[in-house]
Amino acid sequence: MARIAGVNIPTAKRIPIALTYITGIGPNIAGQICTALKIDQSRRVNQLSDAEVLAIREYIDANLTVEGDLRREVSMNIKRLMDLGCYRGLRHRKGLPVRGQRTHTNARTRKGPAKAIAGKKK
Repeated sequence: MARIAGVNIPTAKRIPIALTYITGIGPNIAGQICTALKIDQSRRVNQLSDAEVLAIREYIDANLTVEGDLRREVSMNIKRLMDLGCYRGLRHRKGLPVRGQRTHTNARTRKGPAKAIAGKKK
């Protein structure tokens, strides 16, 4: 198994698909990496030479923010919003949807399982 950016990428998959297993790399960026390094996108990871794996690893380290650094950056951005006390920060703090979705009937993913209202009888 090839290990890139601290992630074991699957060896049987095509290179652009396998690179998407790394947090912060989607299909578009994976294609750009293959194009920049002149690696055929139809090849599989197990067909790569050690030099090509090293080139991919160095390209990602030099040009992209991935995995732990990306997660840390995102969590720091959310923490900054919460410290500011802006609307988005308050929504994060309360565990409610942040991007304007309705909460009257939906938002069960963010709000958790429905709680029964005590004292209500029909």
